[in-house]
Amino acid sequence: MTVETVLLVASALVAVGVYGVLSQQVVVMVVMGLELMINGVILAAGGLWWFLAPDPSGQVLLLVVIAAMTVEMAMGFAVATLLHRQAGHDMTDMAAELHG
Repeated sequence: MTVETVLLVASALVAVGVYGVLSQQVVVMVVMGLELMINGVILAAGGLWWFLAPDPSGQVLLLVVIAAMTVEMAMGFAVATLLHRQAGHDMTDMAAELHG
């Protein structure tokens, strides 16, 4: 496996994520697109770290980012569940109707 392969897979993940965010209107699908984009960035960062400086200390930062991403995904699903329970749908157009 080369750094070019890793970056190619990472860019494919980001491209699929961008397509998912821009083409979907369901909140869960938009969140999944965001997750794909973040995973692409994490893969690119991890690959570059591995090939340029194989020091394991940089991987701790990636673990922190993955933990933050997990919290973000949980928040996205909580918003989708709230939308579905209040209005019976979870479209992004209706997300503007949420009030504190």
